[in-house]
Amino acid sequence: MRGSARRARITEGALTVFAARGYHATAMEEIATAAGVTRSVLYDHFPSKRVLLITVLQEQNALLVEHVGARISGSGSPGHRLRATLDAYFSFAEDRPAARRLLFDHTDEDDPEIKAVRWGIREARTRAVAAMLARDLGRLGLDPETEIAQAVVELLISGTDGLAQWWARHPAVSRDDLVTAAMRVLWSGLSQLPDAGPR
Repeated sequence: MRGSARRARITEGALTVFAARGYHATAMEEIATAAGVTRSVLYDHFPSKRVLLITVLQEQNALLVEHVGARISGSGSPGHRLRATLDAYFSFAEDRPAARRLLFDHTDEDDPEIKAVRWGIREARTRAVAAMLARDLGRLGLDPETEIAQAVVELLISGTDGLAQWWARHPAVSRDDLVTAAMRVLWSGLSQLPDAGPR
């Protein structure tokens, strides 16, 4: 097996174990077993568990941004692209649940370097999505470079992932129904509710 293929097996095995057990409860021996390699081969590629986790986080985040970003910046009307983006995120959560859990749920490591990397990944993801949405944000009167625009993007990302977490607990709901429900709120918005005026 080529070194690159062996490395990919290691990171995929690490993703599975880290997502299931968390960083602290995971042993390198478990990752080696999951990847089908020896501990010595594992350490040939990754000198420590911390380096391995950081690598997996960065790789999975890049996959997520690429997968969803293709829909954000695709063709079609804003409404069409929003629906496609929501569907893409939920398809990622459905096809790669371990990656979604590791990126968004397992955030309790007390390692300062891992925390810094996690925050860096989160901020970079928000900025990347804001850049992809620059034209749409501009139509809303928001400069994508400003913190308030990035706060709005963070709201969209966190809210969408919250729906994905809910869906994991209610798998009987179809992805299409979930996307449709999200569109009703995000696209039509709460402005459709009757306004009783200020209280």
